Amino acid sequence: MACVYTLRLFWIFSFPAGGDRQKVGEHGTKSLGPAIYSLGNVAMPWAMESTRKGMAFYISFVIFHLGVVAGIFLAFVSSIYRPLMEMQPVAYAFMAILGAAFLVAVYRVIRRFVSPVMKLISTPDDYFSVIMLMGWFLTGALAQAHIFGLLPSAWYLVIFLAATSFFLVYVPFSKISHYLYYPFTRYWLGKTLGHRGSMPANQG
Repeated sequence: MACVYTLRLFWIFSFPAGGDRQKVGEHGTKSLGPAIYSLGNVAMPWAMESTRKGMAFYISFVIFHLGVVAGIFLAFVSSIYRPLMEMQPVAYAFMAILGAAFLVAVYRVIRRFVSPVMKLISTPDDYFSVIMLMGWFLTGALAQAHIFGLLPSAWYLVIFLAATSFFLVYVPFSKISHYLYYPFTRYWLGKTLGHRGSMPANQG
């Protein structure tokens, strides 16, 4: 995974962001303001019409990605310092996050099979990635329940860690690798198209 990501980063950095040639408003073509604003766009649901009018979908987006972070944290910390994951507040928090992320993943799988638009734009990797994440969230919640002592069988943790190991190999070649591109694409879009709606005209 590290080798593939290193190669991809070299490739990404081979495309430097250009300045906006259409100087509009208060921003100069060399201003970093639009790029910085664009980087923070994911945390500003009011900034885009799609999230502003679809707040429920944005909340599900946040839960889904919190589940990813929680799963990665659980996989590594349960192997390095298990006592932390055995603490009651931590255990219940991780079970809740991973359980909620599992429900969101179930919804996303159903949406890909039911929505005509999603079926049109989905690839086999899209289906496989979301279904795998759905199973990963579920086994993660069960693994945390085992660590906390609610489930006796250690197989939940074994399966969860095996799935995590699989992801380490598969993710760099799948759509899940999009998180690597986010900071670079948002910087490039903000820097290059900063005066075409990616930043409010009254902000500098």
